[in-house]
Amino acid sequence: MVEPKKARGRRGQIAARLLEADAWFDSTLYEAGFRFARIWENITIFSRRFRVTGWRRGLVELSSEAFTFGAAGSVVMLALAMPAFEETKTDWRNQGDYAVTFLDRYGTEIGQRGIIQRDSVPVDEIPDYVIQAVLATEDRRFFTHWGIDFLGLARALSENVRANGVVQGGSTLTQQLAKNLFLTNERTLERKIKEAFLAVWLEQNLTKKEILQFYLDRGYMGGGTFGITAAADFYFGKSVKELTLAEASMLAGLFKAPAKYAPHINLPAARGRANEVLTNMVQAGFLTEGQVLSARIHPASVIDRGDKPSPDYFLDWAFEEAKKIASASGIRSMVARTTIDLNLQHAAEEALEFMLRQHGKEYRVTQGAIVMLETNGAVRAIVGGRDYGASQFNRATNALRQTGSSFKPYVYATAMEHGFTPDSVVSDGPITWNGWSPKNYGRSFSGRMTLATALIRSTNTVPVRLAKDHLGVDAIKAMTKAMGVESEVEAHKTMVLGTSGMTVMDQATGYEVFASGGFNGLRHGITQLANHSGRVVYERERDAPPPTRVLSEQAVKSMNSILVQIPETGTARRAALPGIRSAGKTGTTQAYRDAWYVGFTGNYLAAVWLGNDDFTPTREMTGGSLPAMTWQRLMAYAHRNVELKPIPAIDKPFIEKPAGDAVAELAAGQDPSFVEEAPRVLSPATSRVLEEIGDALRGTTSPAAGRLSAL
Repeated sequence: MVEPKKARGRRGQIAARLLEADAWFDSTLYEAGFRFARIWENITIFSRRFRVTGWRRGLVELSSEAFTFGAAGSVVMLALAMPAFEETKTDWRNQGDYAVTFLDRYGTEIGQRGIIQRDSVPVDEIPDYVIQAVLATEDRRFFTHWGIDFLGLARALSENVRANGVVQGGSTLTQQLAKNLFLTNERTLERKIKEAFLAVWLEQNLTKKEILQFYLDRGYMGGGTFGITAAADFYFGKSVKELTLAEASMLAGLFKAPAKYAPHINLPAARGRANEVLTNMVQAGFLTEGQVLSARIHPASVIDRGDKPSPDYFLDWAFEEAKKIASASGIRSMVARTTIDLNLQHAAEEALEFMLRQHGKEYRVTQGAIVMLETNGAVRAIVGGRDYGASQFNRATNALRQTGSSFKPYVYATAMEHGFTPDSVVSDGPITWNGWSPKNYGRSFSGRMTLATALIRSTNTVPVRLAKDHLGVDAIKAMTKAMGVESEVEAHKTMVLGTSGMTVMDQATGYEVFASGGFNGLRHGITQLANHSGRVVYERERDAPPPTRVLSEQAVKSMNSILVQIPETGTARRAALPGIRSAGKTGTTQAYRDAWYVGFTGNYLAAVWLGNDDFTPTREMTGGSLPAMTWQRLMAYAHRNVELKPIPAIDKPFIEKPAGDAVAELAAGQDPSFVEEAPRVLSPATSRVLEEIGDALRGTTSPAAGRLSAL
């Protein structure tokens, strides 16, 4: 078929236009390239005027590199600063206007919290030599730097290198305040980076006078006091406005090491430190040697308050608990009766310190924490670290540490609620879960075994198989929450083996469900709140919500029947109490960074953690070693002369025929004479009566003596 002439003409026109477009595009592209080349040539000719040679070229190159590294450094600095600035989102300016006087379980006053802001004295009203003593010792260039004193840092590094040790610190007063307001005492690079950024941030947002005021009001000064105003009253019984130069120098020496130089504990050391402060004031040019001579000759003396250590970690936690309860009533100044038992508190502190002192170097461990409860939920003791004066960070209530195998009872409790029993058989064989293949401690497998055997041996594959094939991680997470764990447990497959962080208080609260027979909501530290006129605004028995059952009686029976075997034949044999039936579970994390033992009898429950603040590994310390030994030492003391109660669903609270040699083996590594050698601590009521008798015999006219003479 012949194509029509009209169609051939239309095709020719289209072809011609396409050729024109192609020619236009080629010519335009060529012209643009030609013009760009001319422009670039002109720019090159123009830029040659600025070309430098010789030494000037070196300066230009260095400046260019500095700009490049500066831009990259700015990005890195911003990335590092963002976590630090997250800390400032809290209401850090407000110290809280609560004032709480705390009583122990017997009604004896044990301390106060929240009084610092009420008694704060403005910087302008504090004597000059008090301010000078602090600045001369802590930060002489405080009014000239912007948060970080590079000259002071260089001097400190020089002195430390010369002394081949740490003899001076380079932190400014502002950096110390940043740590007190926002951070903890953990010695990590991350904390130091945050501290530096926050110091600069404080300098930008506060005046020098405000920074100094915050520092003087919030620093820990020993003896359970915070702030120089409270310390002046505690140590000298006077206002900070009335301090002498000798007293001011003694207080100024407390900011860096309150535990070491607290004058009511070690007066000679406090006086020696005060003498150093006086020397600092002379070297800083604030005073002359003649002006400080009288203070050197006549050092300060303090009020005799006796050697009565304050349970500061417990008080810090109880203060937060009291504020939560009081917020609903509107009361601000109150008296709180707590659950603490000072005998058990001192025993817990002694047990931790004894074990760390005896075995700390052997296991390469430096810190620990303990929470002790009665099985009715009353918190009897909290130890948040070895030394409150050195670090006020409460490792018992605030530190999140991996729990290791001590998390497994939560998994098994979930299984018991889903119809499993201690005799249920599950395979201990190789298992892979989305690429994760957990191994047992001994790198071997034992085949099919009962759940009781698996938990007693702390087998890893069995709880993983339970979670993967039967329970699911969501059900286990829900169970931990129901049992009172407040820390956020990650819904990840590895959580089955205790990879989520939990506090010691969480562990004690969770296991308390086993010790109480399946109930949650029993844990408490405050039994009563009243105003200073005696009006009771909170009574736990009346106002607290009732406990809730979270484990069935059958599940409790199943779990406790297994847990009681762990101290007898399982991984916690060093926790066994001679003649007394106990239950519990050990826990050890990867690289031996954390070691746990959480156990209970029918009377008491205690959770023990040991590790290092900087997360460095210990020397193969397991939960069945030092934590179990610490628990055993504490519990041996706690069960002296008490009526033994049975563990829920366990018939007898005692072991009828403990083998003598076996008992010694179970308590290996411990001081077997602890029970006999432990100091007998009198009850507070007995102590008060004896004090009153002593006052009367000495012929004092104290109110106590007056009451006795009237009898």
